[in-house]
Amino acid sequence: METRELRYFVAVAEELHFGRAAQRLGMAQPPLSRAIAQLERRLGAALLERTSRGVTLTTAGAVLLREARAALDAVDAAERRTRRAAGGAPGVVLVTKAAASAELLARLLDAYAAEPGAVPVEVLLCGPGEQERFLRDGRADVGLLHRPFDATAGLDVEELGTEGQVVLLPAGHPLTGRPSVRLADLEELPGLPAARWPRRDGTYPEGPGPQVRDHAQLLQLIGLGRTSAVLPESVRRHLRDEIAAVPVVDAPAVTTVIAWPPQSRSRAVADLVRTATRVYSSPRTISAA
Repeated sequence: METRELRYFVAVAEELHFGRAAQRLGMAQPPLSRAIAQLERRLGAALLERTSRGVTLTTAGAVLLREARAALDAVDAAERRTRRAAGGAPGVVLVTKAAASAELLARLLDAYAAEPGAVPVEVLLCGPGEQERFLRDGRADVGLLHRPFDATAGLDVEELGTEGQVVLLPAGHPLTGRPSVRLADLEELPGLPAARWPRRDGTYPEGPGPQVRDHAQLLQLIGLGRTSAVLPESVRRHLRDEIAAVPVVDAPAVTTVIAWPPQSRSRAVADLVRTATRVYSSPRTISAA
C-alpha cells in the first residue's frame, strides 16, 4: 500500500462521507471513490459499507483505520525528525499541556541542564490532549501526560506520581461549604454548565457550556461564575480568591507520566526520563494540574 492510498482511506473513514473527504483532500470525488475501490480489491476485503443512508466502517475497515493512522504518524515523524537533524537542531523537544505540571517542568529542566552531556531542551506547549499526537507524529521527542485524560497506548512511559481531584467552583457557591463532594453532586450544577474542550479536529461538542481553549481561560470563566471543572488536586496552588476547590472523593486519580515513542534511541531522551524520575522522587510536591 502507498501512503497516498492510506491518506485517502483515513479521510473517508474519518468523514464517513466521500464528498467531504474529497473536499478535505482537495480532489474530485470520482477518483477518490476509484482509489478506495482499488484498495479494497487489492486487500480482498470490504473496508466500507455503502448504503443509501451513508457510509460506515466494516470490521476490516476499523482495523485498517487504526493501523493506517499509526503508519502515517510514523511517516510524518520520520520526515520531521530527519528535517530537524538535517537542520542541525541538536536538542530534544519536550511537549506538555500549557499550564500543566508547571513546578515539575521547571525543576526537571533545571536538574537536566546540570547533567553532564545535557543538550538544549525546547519546550512545546500544546492544548489539552495534544501531547500524544505530537509524540506520534514527530513534533516532540518526549512529553508529560496525565492519565486518564491523555492516552498513552503504544508509547513507552514512566509514572511520576498520582493525585486526587477537586472540583473548582466560584467562591461562595453552596457546595464550597462542604469538606468533600461526590461526582453525583456535580451533575447539572445550576447555572454552571460544563465547559466544552475542542475535539482533535478543532470543533466543539454540542452543549450549553462555554467553549474553552486553555486552562487560563477556564479559570477565568469559573471565577466569573460561568462554569465549573474537575481537575487534579495540585491545581490549588494556582487559584485566585474568587475560586474555591472541594475534593471529589470518587473522581478517578490522575497519574502524571513522562512518555516517549517506543522506537526512540535518543540518549538525551533517556537522560531526561531518568532525571524526571529522580526529580519526582525528591521530597517536594509537583504540580500536575
